[in-house]
Amino acid sequence: MTTADLLLNPVRIRIVQAFLGGRTLTTSALAAELPDVPPASLYRQVAKLVNGGVLAIIRERRVRGTVERTYALRTHAAAIGPAELASLSAEDHRQLFLAFVATLIADFDRYLASGDINYIRDGVGYRMVRMWLSDEEFNAFVRELNAVVRPRLANLPEPGRRLRVLRTVTLPGGESRDDRNPADPPHSS
Repeated sequence: MTTADLLLNPVRIRIVQAFLGGRTLTTSALAAELPDVPPASLYRQVAKLVNGGVLAIIRERRVRGTVERTYALRTHAAAIGPAELASLSAEDHRQLFLAFVATLIADFDRYLASGDINYIRDGVGYRMVRMWLSDEEFNAFVRELNAVVRPRLANLPEPGRRLRVLRTVTLPGGESRDDRNPADPPHSS
């Protein structure tokens, strides 16, 4: 099963996203974070992610006659490589994007339901910007953004730190790719 096949399931992508930030979770802790997923389905999907090499069992301990496993994300195994990404159909991409958006909405709903909402204190924000960039300028922008984000990905949980989730979506704006100045009025015929 390819990484894309593993992630095209909306429950499995939510499970993977729960582990982001270097988190380790038991299935009980995971079930508490995904209360809308039936336990049998959650266990089945976790097993598929373990068998696919995306989750690793990092600890086992006996709890009342059963074995409790703690899992961690194998980040490199959860990434869809360029060749596999290029082979996905438009419908595959649609399904991955819908799962991405669904987890975004669920996370925001969880924040709102917490009852302790303070956008400024919590650094909550959402916005959309439009930038006119050549392909070279866009590639430089992505490299610069990665240079800012990458060192922070190594941060581990410790007192004073909160888990923060940054999600990005970059799409072409749909305008033509000509060299018009965007401030120029459209040509009339």
